[in-house]
Formats: sequence, C-alpha cells, structure tokens
Amino acid sequence: MKWKGRRQSSNVEDKRGASGSSRGIGGFNPMLLGPLIKLLFSKTGLIIFGVLLVFSFITGNNPISFLGNIFLGGNSQPATTESYQGTEEENLQAEFSATILASTEDVWNNILDNYQEPTLVLFSGYVTSACGSASSATGPFYCPGDQKLYLDLSFFQDMERQMNAPGDFAQAYVIAHEVGHHVQKLMGIMDKVNRLRGQLSETEFNKVSVRLELQADFLAGVWANRSQRMTQMMEEGDLEEALNAANAIGDDRLQRQSTGKVVPDSFTHGTSEQRIRWFKKGFETGDISQGDTFNAKFL
Repeated sequence: MKWKGRRQSSNVEDKRGASGSSRGIGGFNPMLLGPLIKLLFSKTGLIIFGVLLVFSFITGNNPISFLGNIFLGGNSQPATTESYQGTEEENLQAEFSATILASTEDVWNNILDNYQEPTLVLFSGYVTSACGSASSATGPFYCPGDQKLYLDLSFFQDMERQMNAPGDFAQAYVIAHEVGHHVQKLMGIMDKVNRLRGQLSETEFNKVSVRLELQADFLAGVWANRSQRMTQMMEEGDLEEALNAANAIGDDRLQRQSTGKVVPDSFTHGTSEQRIRWFKKGFETGDISQGDTFNAKFL
C-alpha cells in the first residue's frame, strides 16, 4: 500500500502503555489512609465531623462524600501517564492505523450525509470501553455505546504469525471492517440487531450476527473500492492480502484450527468463503445499496 505521507486522522486516542490509577476508586490516595483514620477518631476529627453534619442538614450534601472530596481527592482529575514509548515497528503501525482511519473518513463522508467520524482507541493488553472491559485476546472490536474502535496493535502480529495473514492491506481490512460496524450503527442497523438479542434463541441470534458481520465485510470492501478511486493507494497483491485475511478469520477455519471440528450453529461471523464473497462484492461494486445481507437468500 502507498500510505506513507498521507493524512492521518486526529480521531485517535493512544492508550498504549496506560495503567490503572494508583489512587484507586474515586481517586483515593492510599498514602492518606493512615492520617485520615487518626483524624476521624481524634477529638478534633469528631468536632469537624459534627460541623459537617450540621452543614449537611443545611445544604443537603452528604458529609461523607464532602469529607472524601477533601481528603481522598474525589474531585481530582484522573491520573495521567507519561507518553508511551513504543518500538519503531509499533509506532509505524500506529501511524498506519491513523492513516487508514483518515481514509475511511474521506470515503464515508462522501457516501453518507452528516457522517459522524468514530474514534480509534489504541491500547495494549487491557482496555475499558462503554461496552465493558476487554483484553488483547478479544481482538479488534467496535463499541456502539461510545462509537469507538478498539485495537491492540499486537493483533497485526498475530495475523501474520498465527493466522498466516500478513500484509498492510490485510491490516487495513481489519480497521475498515470495524468502521463498517460504525456505519451500521449510524444507519440504525446495529441497534435493531441488538434489540433481537433477548427475543431469539442463541442459535437464531448467531445467524443474525453472521449477517451483521458479513455486511461489515461488504462495507469494508466498499471502502477499498472508493479509496482506490480517490487515492490509488492500492498496489499489486493488496486485494489478495485482504481476501486472504477474510479467509483466515472465517468461523469454520478458526474452529477447525482450535478444536478440529466445525459447529455451524455457533458461527457468529461467517465462513471463510462467505467473508471473502461479501468483501469482494463490496470491492467490485462500491455500491452501498448492494450489501443487504439481512434479506439475501444466499450468503
């Protein structure tokens, strides 16, 4: 891919290397615990608490919360971490990811009116989102609750070493797929699917999930088509890299590799053949109206 030197998105949160606050819940500083206990059980402390109790009756404030804000830093800002110093290869992948995200912004702003650009969160090891906590083992994911994409860059290494799916365009496909979920969120498709979760059996919902994922593959293909028209960023062999990646992460292939058997009722993303077909359809047509996987008779 000819991506170097192109615009990088500003919608990136780099949380690589970030760790939990040393102050704990509510900004609590453990160093203050001993002095605080001594104060509360001293004569002076009882007088102070009595004053706060009267104050609480007058203002309606919780005296414990007020005391905590003073001594435990309840109103303090979250702890910050020093700038993360990644390896040269990892930092290059971060630049690449920001460039691909910018490309998706250019494409979808041209396709959708009032397109709301998502944020890409880069993390390492562990992250908390509006959809809950996740580790690197979860893989890249999109959270509709905060409309952010989450990516541990080590996944790109896993693609190359464990899935035999190397290449920068294979990595671009992964990002474009998650952006495809964001497009589904903006179009109301993802919300409709999520509402079905409690209405269908697990097997039936899995079938709906497959259609959702295959549509995201199709939308990734649409991005590749439109991006190539706009920037000629693709080089020979790039399309094959994306198709190989789609093949590598098919449910049937992953199940066969991990357990030696395939259970179609447990599929949530689609077979390798299906993922290839829908990405390829998006790439060949570049037409968003051709991607209605939910009403397609043949996936």
